[in-house]
Amino acid sequence: MLSKNVKPLAWLLCSLFAHQAAASGYHFGTQSVSAQSSANANAAEADDATTVFANPAGVATLENHQVSAALNVVVPHIHYHQAQAVHLNGGTPVQGSTSGKITVGAAVVPHLYGAYKINDRFGLGLGVYTPFASGTEYDKDSVLRYNMNKLGLATIAFEPVLAVKAGERHAFGVGVVAQHSRAQLRKFADWNASGAFDPAVKAATRNPAATANGKADGYAEVEGTDWGFGYHLGWLFDINERVRVGANYRSQVSHTLKGKAKWHYDTSAGSVFATSNPVPTPAGNLPLAAVAKAQVAANGYVPEENASVKIVTPESLSVHGMFKANDKLDLFGDVTWTRHSRFKNATLKFENAKNIGPAGRSDQTRLNPDWRDTVRVSLGGAYRVSAPLQLRAGVAFDQSPVRHAGKRLNTLPDGNRIWWSAGAKYTLKDKHVFDVAYSHIHINDTSMRAAPATGRDVDSKGASSAKFKNYANILGAQYTYRF
Repeated sequence: MLSKNVKPLAWLLCSLFAHQAAASGYHFGTQSVSAQSSANANAAEADDATTVFANPAGVATLENHQVSAALNVVVPHIHYHQAQAVHLNGGTPVQGSTSGKITVGAAVVPHLYGAYKINDRFGLGLGVYTPFASGTEYDKDSVLRYNMNKLGLATIAFEPVLAVKAGERHAFGVGVVAQHSRAQLRKFADWNASGAFDPAVKAATRNPAATANGKADGYAEVEGTDWGFGYHLGWLFDINERVRVGANYRSQVSHTLKGKAKWHYDTSAGSVFATSNPVPTPAGNLPLAAVAKAQVAANGYVPEENASVKIVTPESLSVHGMFKANDKLDLFGDVTWTRHSRFKNATLKFENAKNIGPAGRSDQTRLNPDWRDTVRVSLGGAYRVSAPLQLRAGVAFDQSPVRHAGKRLNTLPDGNRIWWSAGAKYTLKDKHVFDVAYSHIHINDTSMRAAPATGRDVDSKGASSAKFKNYANILGAQYTYRF
């Protein structure tokens, strides 16, 4: 039913997943290629304009004006198998595909940063980057179609920054984040299970099998957009010429996602919506398909309606350090805590109340993922081979916020991740800096076990389960101009 349709919408706007997301939860994972090459361990380095994202205080420590343009190509792989589900009404098995790939192709994600040095103490910065991005899609005949069938998220953030040096050792920065999100999803409804058909219609049907489980399906396509606002704080401290430490706090961002839910009829072979045989009605004999569509609309599933959901994206706190071991070798470290537990539940509200079966009617769908707070630990280093050439590498452990299989969504089969990254930086004539990086993200194999709908809101899924094999590769290229 619609419940699950919109429920993912809340998810989406909650900044959901990234093709799938390269980081745990729904974060994109990397907004800088120079950071990607160290597995995001180098926030204390503040070596180019991408410090706007990593730690805004770094803008005050840059020696000149800079512009950095980065491009990430994310090649995800999520494959589900051994999927099974039953209809909510009667418990008969759902028929359809039980395995397949739910990611398609590659995602190209750009980021742009600028830093302007006002004087020896003050600096201004601006970042335009992608904090969240996602895209997963099942075949329309998947046995998991009543859970969620498609999910897409694209966000872009604009962050102006002011940074200041307080003495020779301390720097502080503050940024204001304006984030725009656009989400799309598709979810199937089992209208037979939901009671969206009048018994008289079934009794009058010459082919009772036409309204059997799986023969009276529909699906909703939902799209919504929203602006959200937050702030970003940073601090850097040069303990001495060789050691620098810092901290970075990113605030929560509240969203109210408003959009449209459009209902469609599944007219595949055998569907009641493709059946032309007549049905006796007070208005005379009418085609069964027309009568069925009228019954669906009368029960609240209109062709188009408004939908909204309120969500809060999580705040995070990072502490990081840099150690200059010698003239050639720099070592980096970062620990980031994210309050993913903010996503315990979400409620999606529809414009029209809907028939949900014996429980009556409802205009909302509730989602209760009950996420936990997470920690990411990154270690990296950079080795200067020659004056222009630097080699970089890093490794990171990124904890998943999903507690167990019973809380995992089929469109976000998230698991603990390990990042393996390597890259290089080449400086030409002190003005032109080129970064390249490659990351392989190992994601633990996961499983999903979804309980059937409670019957108290707009949802018609039965019990379902599946297993997933996931990994991702990221290529990155970045150009920085110093002036």
